[in-house]
Amino acid sequence: MDIIFSTVMLLYSLLTGSGEDHAAARELAASVLNASLGTTIVQASPSDGEGQGTSEAGAKHDPQKDAPIVKGIYVTAHSAGGARMDSLLKLMDDTKLNSMVIDVKDDNGYITYPTETPELLELGTTQKYIRDIGDLMKKLKQHEVYPIARIVVFKDTVLARQHPELSFRHSDGTIWKNGRGESFVNPYMKEVWSYNVAVAKEAAKLGFKEIQFDYVRFPEGFDKKADSLKYEKTEQSRVDAVAGFVKYAREQLEPLGVRVSVDIFGYAASVPAAEGIGQDFVKISNDVHVISPMVYPSHYSTGWFKQKVPDKNPYETIVGAMEDTHAKLDPIGDAKPIIRPWIQDFTASWLGQGNYMKYGKKEVEAQIKALADTDIHEFLLWNAGNKYSEGVNYE
Repeated sequence: MDIIFSTVMLLYSLLTGSGEDHAAARELAASVLNASLGTTIVQASPSDGEGQGTSEAGAKHDPQKDAPIVKGIYVTAHSAGGARMDSLLKLMDDTKLNSMVIDVKDDNGYITYPTETPELLELGTTQKYIRDIGDLMKKLKQHEVYPIARIVVFKDTVLARQHPELSFRHSDGTIWKNGRGESFVNPYMKEVWSYNVAVAKEAAKLGFKEIQFDYVRFPEGFDKKADSLKYEKTEQSRVDAVAGFVKYAREQLEPLGVRVSVDIFGYAASVPAAEGIGQDFVKISNDVHVISPMVYPSHYSTGWFKQKVPDKNPYETIVGAMEDTHAKLDPIGDAKPIIRPWIQDFTASWLGQGNYMKYGKKEVEAQIKALADTDIHEFLLWNAGNKYSEGVNYE
């Protein structure tokens, strides 16, 4: 997103939002200055309560203390249940990669394997992408793959269509959808919380060691359309509603011995809380064992981290993103989660001529080096088609 547009939207959100205006304004001023210069030269003062970590009564602990240093890849349900899985397992066997993030509830909202659990079938819709989930888990264990279940939470077109009361609706009763035809369900609704955590609990019983929640937010640009839509809400802010789900999920899943992780926009570490979509980097990090900022160089526009074309400078872009991430999370002390970024193994040709470069072995290794140089030793590789660059040194 263009940095000027981003700044305007953040300022609008702060001016029309509620609470802690002075602290938010200070943080906004710092972020604008830092973004414009492409580096962090001013540290914003945390708002009251920020940086205090999770309260003692609900203090988190790592239920997977013996987990490996995770170096993983994204695997769609189609790949996990199809012929491509053999080549991906070979990639695990032949390299230092040791983990797979597998779609258990996908971007459309489908549960990706057959299930007979009544609690899931009450709201969920299954697909047989992974026909034999038990056999898949056995294969992962045989190849010593650390299994992570990806669950897309609030972007759930299937559930929204079947239960409009759980979604955002126009005045005529039809459900809202974005420009891609996707719909979201309402993060304020406990029924939605319980359903997604139920999916996660079954994944834990199947043998997944970690639950990774994605799309833990309201739709992009929600603050501009919220007043025209019908949906249930409480007195909580959108940020607190989203953070509340994360806390609830951790408290429910931690006793089962699984970690909880959350994907979040990479630039969330470099700007104030995104009130419009309900994401606060620090509040979410307080209640997860692992935070996975999506720091793909292609996500950053001109000016970030002093780079004219961030996609063409993967090392410098990742270093800048990680420096901001450390600065954001260091104040929360013992509550600081493992930082395990998503990095780029795809070519962002949609950025247009002059704004991207072809990604392969060299570019992936540059990102891994940038992580190591900023004391980050875990990472996940994203390629939507699960075609990963050959010959990469993942150490």
